[in-house]
Amino acid sequence: MSAIRQQGVETCNVIFAIDYTLSNSTNGSKTFGGKSLHELSCVNPYQKVITAIGETIDPMRGENENIHAFGFGDNEVKDKHVFPLSPEPCSSFYDILCAYNTKTKHVKFGGPTSFVPVITEAIRIVKETGKYHILIIVADGEVTEERNSLQAIIEFSDYALSIVVIGVGDGPWELMKEWDDLENFNNKVAVKGLSARRFDNFQSVNYHKITHEANNTVVALALAALMEIPDQYKFIKENILVNI
Repeated sequence: MSAIRQQGVETCNVIFAIDYTLSNSTNGSKTFGGKSLHELSCVNPYQKVITAIGETIDPMRGENENIHAFGFGDNEVKDKHVFPLSPEPCSSFYDILCAYNTKTKHVKFGGPTSFVPVITEAIRIVKETGKYHILIIVADGEVTEERNSLQAIIEFSDYALSIVVIGVGDGPWELMKEWDDLENFNNKVAVKGLSARRFDNFQSVNYHKITHEANNTVVALALAALMEIPDQYKFIKENILVNI
């Protein structure tokens, strides 16, 4: 976190999004003993990510800054909208964990998988507040309609938003790796007739790979998830007009 503070990031404004698509039911066959990734009878990967990221980011958040927490991809909103995890604002990651535990009991999985509604909602918040935000998406696999999500990432690289996708479950993760590399991303979108993104605003992390190889899983996950934030913040501070 010292590298983040060196760029002048004293407080982190966070938006947190949870994937409730149907593939969560089966995408833990290799990495979670065949259980649903949202299984609540034990500590599941989503809960572990919320806790680990919270331990790192909570101390850096502003005292009066709430965390926006959403779900997406369930049977109700599908790939069109997001829904709040809690009717009340979350003032800490512990609040998010409690809201997640309560909401997940009543959610029916759906789909298809799209990051567009989440990114769109995040940009609405950035525009409304005029502040830099980190969007953390915890998801179990790749998007169904790639072009729409690519377009959203490109269009919204004009805004003060860093996007971090933390992948849980079996994957596949090849697409996320491609998006994470700016040169590969721009080559891919050029073939599709899309313009390049303004800066490298996207980072992806394979939760199980990172934590399997680490002695301290909390530190390893936080380091991997937030490693590009200092450079992203520096670019935003120098090139995009926001209240930072």
